[in-house]
Amino acid sequence: MAPNTKQPTMMDVARRAGVSPMTVSRALKPNTSVSTATREKIRKAADELGYVLDSTAAGLSSRRTGFIAVTIPSINNANFADTLRGLTQALRNTSLQVLLGYTDYDIEEEERLVEQFLRRRPEAIIVTGEAHTERCRRMLEKCGVPVVEMWDLPKQPIGQVVGFSNAEAARLMVDHFYQQGYRKIGYIGGHPSRDTRGQDRRRGFVTAMRNYGLTDERISAAELPPITMRDGASAMRSLLQLWPDTEAVLCVSDLSAFGAMTECQRRGLTIPDDIAIGGFGAYDLSAQAFPPISTIDVSATGIGTIAAQVILNLLSIEPDATAQTIHHIEPKLLIRDSSLRRR
Repeated sequence: MAPNTKQPTMMDVARRAGVSPMTVSRALKPNTSVSTATREKIRKAADELGYVLDSTAAGLSSRRTGFIAVTIPSINNANFADTLRGLTQALRNTSLQVLLGYTDYDIEEEERLVEQFLRRRPEAIIVTGEAHTERCRRMLEKCGVPVVEMWDLPKQPIGQVVGFSNAEAARLMVDHFYQQGYRKIGYIGGHPSRDTRGQDRRRGFVTAMRNYGLTDERISAAELPPITMRDGASAMRSLLQLWPDTEAVLCVSDLSAFGAMTECQRRGLTIPDDIAIGGFGAYDLSAQAFPPISTIDVSATGIGTIAAQVILNLLSIEPDATAQTIHHIEPKLLIRDSSLRRR
């Protein structure tokens, strides 16, 4: 799907602000001589249009920059590392390179990074998740290059989507727990103010529990993302203090699940006889733990591979106009010993 929105120009900003294009050019550069009032009026017009100053235009004879901009929320998360591996491997035999930005689960930081990327005119841009500031969304809508949102299924996609339902992924684990005979089920997640994907998993947990007529109150929020093993252990301590009769716990990630399981073992609880554990992400850690942790596989590497294929198609001389725009990944439940009730 080729971009169908005309990229706003400096002339558009000038007309909206009622000034000359030269004034716009000076106002949007550092150490400007333009008055504060005029500069603010121009910046407001630029923001409303989604315009970003092209800092490379003066030095480029062609519009090809050779890089794809990518934002991810965490650099120490194995899932996002796998996504980047899939992306870079799929681009290996092309002339395209990845320019990476780390948002730390902060949409304001994403906005800053997207603006900086767009000043350098990438060939395409890939962002993680559907949550953006209003200004960031306008910039992405007006940037004039292919945009891919990954790891979510946005209600209002900006361009292409490669993702899955985080709520559905959580439901799979709750279904499994229920089928194993567990009824007193808890959830360990991150602080709800930052990680929208974690919020969706929590929402999926609550919905699934209510569908079974079970109470959904056994929720323990860990620290701000990224959630560590230590956070998982701390959240499990809090959960067991409030609900010591908990039979099974779904964790927002495999890291938190490992920490939660370790805390249970420190307390002398046997997994899964005393309490069952489920994670998310299909990390290597979950397969090597003792016992191995049941988890949800969302094909993190595949997300990156498909995102690269989407970009390559859109940047080709003759893009496939029939190619789908929403690439839906189906989460898969990996059942292991940590949740299998031993009869």
